[in-house]
Amino acid sequence: MTITPEQFNKIATKEDVKQSIQESEERVRKDISGVLSAVDGVAKEFKDHKTEHTANLAAHDRMQGEINDIKDNIGMKSVPIKDVI
Repeated sequence: MTITPEQFNKIATKEDVKQSIQESEERVRKDISGVLSAVDGVAKEFKDHKTEHTANLAAHDRMQGEINDIKDNIGMKSVPIKDVI
């Protein structure tokens, strides 16, 4: 089977294949870098949220303790919410 000069010019050489592989590896490396950056961003936001949540819980507990102290000082009893409604 013979090939035409036009077909011959379309045949990939060893260097063409190597270059194509290198370009593909660079694209994959770039894509992975982007994904890892996004994951790092999400991890940081989660860590920040967790820290804020812990601080809010501590503030809530502190305020509830102060409210309970005030109730004790004025002789107020806690009433279950179902009795109020």
